[in-house]
Amino acid sequence: MLPVDERIYKFIKKHHVLTLATTQAGEPYSAHCFYAFDAENNRVICSSDFDTRHGKEALENNLVAGGIVLETNTVGKIQGLQFQGIMTPLTNDDLKNGKKIYLKKFPYARLMETTLWEIRFTFLKLTDNNLGFGKKLIWKK
Repeated sequence: MLPVDERIYKFIKKHHVLTLATTQAGEPYSAHCFYAFDAENNRVICSSDFDTRHGKEALENNLVAGGIVLETNTVGKIQGLQFQGIMTPLTNDDLKNGKKIYLKKFPYARLMETTLWEIRFTFLKLTDNNLGFGKKLIWKK
């Protein structure tokens, strides 16, 4: 497996909201989630309750896709990441570490009762016009 290009990780670290896509019975759905990046484990940690639509769908089909984007009107600055991954609730074995990562990014989340999830990346594609028009960096597990 090839290592992930540092420019991809730099982009993920710079942001904190992703768009998540799930499916159930062939019907797609999307949601926006705050996330904290865990580069060491090639994943993001996000928070959502089990009773949300995307939470229920991820429990039934944990293969998810999504994106992270920089909003800009300047064509030369366009950057966006598309990803695929496996989304699962954090287990007792990893909950302490995941919670530490998430709370470091979002300390106010200590006040909430919620479920922490991980999305382990299986595919990453960063489009970065700063590197040249339409330049793409791709990583696949």
